[in-house]
Amino acid sequence: MEGQEKTVRGIKTFLKTLVTVVLFIIYMFPFYMIVLNAFKHKRDIIKMPLSWGGKRGFTTDNFVDAFQQMNFMNILKNSLIITCVSVFLIILFSSMAAYIFVRKAWKINQIIMVMLFSMVIPFQVVMIPLISIYGGTFGILNHRATLIFMHLGFSVSMAVFMFHGFIKGGVPISLEEAAQIDGAGRLRTFFQIVFPLLKPTTATLVILYALSLWNDYLLPSLILTDKSLYTIPIATKLFQGTYSNDMDLLMAALVMAIIPVIILYIALQKYIIAGVVA
Repeated sequence: MEGQEKTVRGIKTFLKTLVTVVLFIIYMFPFYMIVLNAFKHKRDIIKMPLSWGGKRGFTTDNFVDAFQQMNFMNILKNSLIITCVSVFLIILFSSMAAYIFVRKAWKINQIIMVMLFSMVIPFQVVMIPLISIYGGTFGILNHRATLIFMHLGFSVSMAVFMFHGFIKGGVPISLEEAAQIDGAGRLRTFFQIVFPLLKPTTATLVILYALSLWNDYLLPSLILTDKSLYTIPIATKLFQGTYSNDMDLLMAALVMAIIPVIILYIALQKYIIAGVVA
């Protein structure tokens, strides 16, 4: 019996490992193709996309040309400003709002919490009216601040929802009462006692929203029409025109765009896993 159980466990382990490896290959194959073709000439990408180096061998000229044509430092600055400021404001306002919703039994909180279900409304539904109002009526398109404001509005409901659940179940009120007995005010209690306990959820939301906003193409393409304000996803579109596609430069640009996100994920990896478990 023990031998049969070991055999069954071995087969299950093998099948799980096999499925994991297959899924890993499926998910990583597009990334592998981008990195592989980023170092190849355009003709080799088209004729031999799966080959190593192609007939002309590997080259790093794609990165130099893409860097110059995209004005990469400027668009990197734009993407960093928009993403970092948006994520900071989302985390700050969402955590504070969720804390109030949990700790204060105000009747208006119930109404506002119902409004949070606006997160199920697709952006595409309000896209045209929103752009018409902000562009035609207020005339405030082509500003990074406008895009940051919209990111905050569309993202805060989900973040409040997640913070609310974690504060309600994972932050004991006794810690806050002890801080108040020691003379700490509401703000000091939140930032020194409550907010540090939200680190797993905060890290999870940071990586989720950083990935989402960094890779967002639709909303920035509607708000930002000035090339000096382009973000990385919009700028990479310049290499793909109606009559020609600079695949070599596009692949190199995508690799350069991926690097900051990978660094962020590696830095927050342990907190993300803890947040998902929590």
